[in-house]
Amino acid sequence: MAEPAMREAYGDALLKMGEDERVVVLDADLAKATSSGKFAAKYPDRFFDMGIAEQNLMGTAAGMAISGLKPFASTFALFAAGRAYEPIRNAVCYAKAPVKIVATHAGLSPNSDGGSHETIEDIALMRVLPGMTVLSPCDYRQALDMVLQMKDMDHPAYIRMSRHPVETVTTEGSHTEIGKIDVLREGGDVCFAATGIMVAEALHAAEALEEKGIHVAVLNVHTIKPLDKETLIRYGKSCGCMVTAEEHSVIGGLGSAVAEVLSECGGCRLKRVGIQDKFGQSGDLGELMESYGLTAENLIETALKLMEEDK
Repeated sequence: MAEPAMREAYGDALLKMGEDERVVVLDADLAKATSSGKFAAKYPDRFFDMGIAEQNLMGTAAGMAISGLKPFASTFALFAAGRAYEPIRNAVCYAKAPVKIVATHAGLSPNSDGGSHETIEDIALMRVLPGMTVLSPCDYRQALDMVLQMKDMDHPAYIRMSRHPVETVTTEGSHTEIGKIDVLREGGDVCFAATGIMVAEALHAAEALEEKGIHVAVLNVHTIKPLDKETLIRYGKSCGCMVTAEEHSVIGGLGSAVAEVLSECGGCRLKRVGIQDKFGQSGDLGELMESYGLTAENLIETALKLMEEDK
C-alpha cells in the first residue's frame, strides 16, 4: 500500500471537524491540490474559493476568526508564506486572529515547478511573527493529528506539508503533543534533530550508525515554535554533538532555531543539514534531495565528521 501524502491528511481532518458549524475553509483556487475539496463537497456553504487572491484570503479569514468562526486558510506554501505575508503579519498576527494557515506543497515538493514554487523560506518567515505557532509534521498521521488540534487553538498557527507521499514514521494511534519534541531514539554519542520529511532520513541514518557502534538519539522536532528548549538542551548536553536536518534553508529554519537555543546553554557542537542559501530547481524529487544533501548518507557523513572534530 502506498504511503499517503500529508496534504491528504488536511482534507481528512477537515471532514472529521465538519460537524462543528464554526469551521469554515478558504482556499485559493487550489482545492483539489490542497485536498480542501473534500470539505467543499460535503459542506459547500462553509467553503469559500477566494480565487488567486491570497491577500484577500488571509484578510477574510482574519475577519471570520475575529467574528468567532474557526477558519482554515489553505494554499501552496509559497503563496501563503510569501505572497500573503503582509496580511498574515497585520490582519492575522498583529490582530491576534486565530486563523489556521495550512501550507501544502512546501519545501522541494513542487519539484516539477522548480525554484519559483519550491518554498524553502517559510519556516523563517512564519517563526519570526509574534504569537504564531509553526508546525512541521513528519508524515500523514502526525499531520492529521496536528490539524485536528489546530481547530481549537486561540491564536494563529501555520502548518507546512509536503506534496508527495512520505514514509510513515509515527505509530498508529500515537498522539502528538504540540510544543513537545518526540524522542524517537535514545543515544548518547550524537543527536539528530530533524523536522518534516527529514525525520525519516534521520532514522535511517541512525540505524546505519548503530551498526557501526555509534548510538544516536533522534528527535522529531514537529513544533518549530514554540520550540521545546528543555529537550534540546538536555540532548545537546548529554550527546555533546547535534545535527539538525530540514527540507528548508539553514538560514532562519530549524537549524537557526536550534543554534539560538544551544548557543545560550553551551556544551554542544552543532552542524546544520539543509538547503545552503540556494533556490530550488526543477527535477525528480529524489534527485533534488540528493543534490541538496538531504539524505541519510549526508547525515551519516556530517555526524561522523562532527564527532571526529569533538575528539
